[in-house]
Amino acid sequence: METSPKTRHAFNAYCFGLGFVALAIGVVLTFTTPTPDPVPMVLLGALFAIAENRCVLLANNVAVSASLMLGMAAVVVFGTSGAVLGSLVVGMCGALYVPHFREHKWSFIMSNVGICGLSALAASSVYAALPSGVTTSVESQLLIAAPIGLAYALFNFAFLVPAIATGSGTSVHELVQGFRLMCWQVYPFALLGVLLGRVYLSLGAWIVPLFVAPIFIARQAFASYMQLRAQHAATLSTLVRALEAKDRYTAGHVERVAKFAEYMGRGLEMKPAELERLRYAALMHDIGKLIVPNQILNKPGRLTEEEFDRMRRHEHVSVELMRRIDFLAPIAPSLEAEAAKGSGADPNTPIEARIVTVADAFDAMTSTRAYRRALTQEVAFQELRDKAGIQFDATCVQALIATIEARGERYGSGHEVDVVDFATPPPVVGTGSAGLGDLASEQHGAR
Repeated sequence: METSPKTRHAFNAYCFGLGFVALAIGVVLTFTTPTPDPVPMVLLGALFAIAENRCVLLANNVAVSASLMLGMAAVVVFGTSGAVLGSLVVGMCGALYVPHFREHKWSFIMSNVGICGLSALAASSVYAALPSGVTTSVESQLLIAAPIGLAYALFNFAFLVPAIATGSGTSVHELVQGFRLMCWQVYPFALLGVLLGRVYLSLGAWIVPLFVAPIFIARQAFASYMQLRAQHAATLSTLVRALEAKDRYTAGHVERVAKFAEYMGRGLEMKPAELERLRYAALMHDIGKLIVPNQILNKPGRLTEEEFDRMRRHEHVSVELMRRIDFLAPIAPSLEAEAAKGSGADPNTPIEARIVTVADAFDAMTSTRAYRRALTQEVAFQELRDKAGIQFDATCVQALIATIEARGERYGSGHEVDVVDFATPPPVVGTGSAGLGDLASEQHGAR
């Protein structure tokens, strides 16, 4: 993403400022706190740097590594003596990421000095504040891992958000959603780090080689997970491209439906895993149209009974296809419910189906189709409100309208971006032009 000079200056200033703050705190701690043992500081710092260099990049360019585990081990090792400077130095070793030095990304280096160092220091401070009896009891390690791991994650997130939001333009809301997912992953690494720290205190430095195995195991687990997700994305992309090759309108339609569905999902505070399943359902809800002839898909007038039955058959094909693809099989019930017209307002219908029904209807009304030009956004909103509780889930309707208005986005007549050139220009008023409720049953207008 291209950024303006002003934005780049703000990003660089933030990164360097964060790094200098960490360095300044380190100088103060050097003169005001006990001197940390250099042996674990060097060993754990080196392992922290190795873990960062074995990170896995997620789709949003956020790096995931096992460094949290090393940070937690340092907290335990240095926390018992009050030498919190040791934790800060170990965390600052996260800046020793070779690609950043190779590419002379000094702002990234300084930001890692600050983010990793200050996060480790925060966790160490929480550990130091715990009663001594708690921190020395082996049985209490299960409890200790939670507050210090959460402290590390919260400070890491708080420092990271401004950097990512400024440098990449990613919204804070999206970053918060990602943090919610990360929270579930913090505790296992925090617990392992605490236990490794206790083992180090009990057995000494010779145990450090055992720390290496979890780093590579975690890295391989992350890499396998990302590879699997990449394969899923490739499968979805292939199916959507197949739709695009058959009918460009349908491909654009499912992508917009997926976007509107995500708006509603986030508005309804769905969990990341639920949002992913919702996106799959939205992208695949029309995949069965691959079997529908183009002359029926793009027919400008009303469909005959036979044509309408042929059009409806694609919904059952979509469901059967999803059932035959392992990672898409869980969304088959949602597609089946979405295909059952009239279930969009039924609270017993899966939430994904109710959301996709609203998204599908909104995009159908606000985009130009072979049988009718796009309606205005105001008309589409009013149709959704009128049918809320009857044809559409009222909560989903409210979530979509609220999100679109809050984002200041406009759709429909006068605001279309990618309009398909149909062989025959669609009429301003035509089949389905008054919404997708009563007309759908009377004129077979909804497609």
